[in-house]
Amino acid sequence: MRKPRDYDAELKQLSDRTRDLRHRKLVQLGELVTASAADALPVEVLAGVLVAAVDNKDAAIREGWRRRGAAFFRGTRDARRYARGDTGGEPAGDGTASPPARTSGAE
Repeated sequence: MRKPRDYDAELKQLSDRTRDLRHRKLVQLGELVTASAADALPVEVLAGVLVAAVDNKDAAIREGWRRRGAAFFRGTRDARRYARGDTGGEPAGDGTASPPARTSGAE
């Protein structure tokens, strides 16, 4: 005879895992804000920038942001690699790619 499943225990495990993942995501977002020096911005400005990024539907601008973010993370990994002394003969990327130029329609 098979052992009956304990649905309550499985549900509790899933709830705990969900809570842990949400907490880890929140901590990682905080670390990202700190690592990018965005913690120097006033909270209202940071919130406004994030809301504008979510509302922006221009693919070219989003691609520019994606490239800049990828360069930022490459620079972070390169910095860690250099801290270990593994330069691999290549200089680290500085992650200073500029965002795409944005022009307004009314001039």
